[in-house]
Amino acid sequence: MVVWALDWPLVAAEVHATEPVAVTAAGRIVACTAAARAAGVRRGMRIRQAVGLLPELRLKPRDPAGETRAFEPLLHRFEHDVVARLEVLRPGLVALPVRGPARYWGGEEPLAVQLHEAAAALGIDCRMGAADTVFAAALAARRAVLVPPGATPGFLSDYGLGVLGRPALADLLVRLGVRTLGAFAALPSGSVLARFGPDGAAAHRLARGVEDHGLGARPSSDGYQVEHRFDPAETRLEAASFTAKALAVRLHHALEEAGLVCARIEVRARMADGRTLARVWRHEGGLSDLAVAERLRWQLQAWQETGALVPTAAGGEGIAVLELVPEHLAPAPGQQQALFGTAAAQEVLGQVAARLQALFGHRAVTRAEEVGGRGPADRIRRVPFGDFAEPGRPPRAPWAGQLPAPHPARVFPTPLPARLLDEAGNLLGVSGRGQLSAAPARLTVGGGTPAPVVGWAGPWPLDEDWWQPGQRRRLARLQTVTDDGRAWLLNVRDNRWWAEALYA
Repeated sequence: MVVWALDWPLVAAEVHATEPVAVTAAGRIVACTAAARAAGVRRGMRIRQAVGLLPELRLKPRDPAGETRAFEPLLHRFEHDVVARLEVLRPGLVALPVRGPARYWGGEEPLAVQLHEAAAALGIDCRMGAADTVFAAALAARRAVLVPPGATPGFLSDYGLGVLGRPALADLLVRLGVRTLGAFAALPSGSVLARFGPDGAAAHRLARGVEDHGLGARPSSDGYQVEHRFDPAETRLEAASFTAKALAVRLHHALEEAGLVCARIEVRARMADGRTLARVWRHEGGLSDLAVAERLRWQLQAWQETGALVPTAAGGEGIAVLELVPEHLAPAPGQQQALFGTAAAQEVLGQVAARLQALFGHRAVTRAEEVGGRGPADRIRRVPFGDFAEPGRPPRAPWAGQLPAPHPARVFPTPLPARLLDEAGNLLGVSGRGQLSAAPARLTVGGGTPAPVVGWAGPWPLDEDWWQPGQRRRLARLQTVTDDGRAWLLNVRDNRWWAEALYA
């Protein structure tokens, strides 16, 4: 059985349904209020299209960590009042094995009623769905139906291929004349494996209603669990988070050496007062070390905000043991080799980075990630080492007005103030039609000496985020070459010139 909390990104952000608000990620709408839906805004829609339909639409970036913290009280209520064990698919979506709880409560429908009442007590609107597989149950939850045992293939048969979450495979199948899960499931398994490979075979099993990793009571981890004992007990969440990163790397290294991946993982925190906190996270594609560290950090933050880390007795305060237990181990499908050579070298790199972060702060060690943008500084995002990068602007999308190659050799973290003058010593300006008021003659960057301009190109006007009040940015870029051989990328905003980057 899968429980789906409706519009969870909006609920976690404490947005009222009557407000025109949408939560965004990777340039698309991931959730929107009833007021926004009434204007035609839909989940999956591009931001520009949504704002075109509803100019007053307020946009909020998605916060997975905040959604996890807000979801914890509901999980605690379920475990305390209804079921003994559940698995988090993502914040707002949870799965649980139905056979045992259904026998206890007198059937699947009474179980669904108990779950609904537990959620309603917290003011959360949920839908329940049940089927033979987690994939099918998640689809059933959207319709709020309980699929009878053995009827899952028939329930799935009319769905389009898009629900598989594999756009390239779905597009290829449609071009081959296969348009529904039922038609896909009817293909011979051996032929699907030979034509589409292991990923296509996994999708074929989903379409047939077959589960690769079913919900079980407590499968063996085969001795791959890792733990860290704090002496004395750790009371600082930041320090526990750093240890969590190291644990995730240890676990991933052990599984990598054995050629395994885990589909779900249990996070355990044994408290100094004798309590044990535990939560199971599930991921069908296999959890990487970064994904494990991300979920562990989210879970520790959620336990802190809900008060679970506060001692309940005089036995002591803090976390005594932090443990990761992998479940449902499967052969690794094969991943690309580590960027820094061997796995051992990458493990040393991770330990050094974690130590530096402990000394100088979480953002002291970062990695660069390419994202979409028009200016050189807009196309790189810094992500703290060990954090899972949230979906960003797609770098390969057509960014109209993007600065073409060659790219600058140096991009300043903060643009330097500049002055661009004409022959008469007047400050240059750019008109609304994108024309310079005069030819550039001298350039001063920062507190440097004015240098004669021997060549220039542009300007190129840019009007970004014009549909978002308070975020609109209008500027014009200009390339200049001075007589000392240096080439600069300048921009002008509100009649002020800035040096954005240096070519040479």
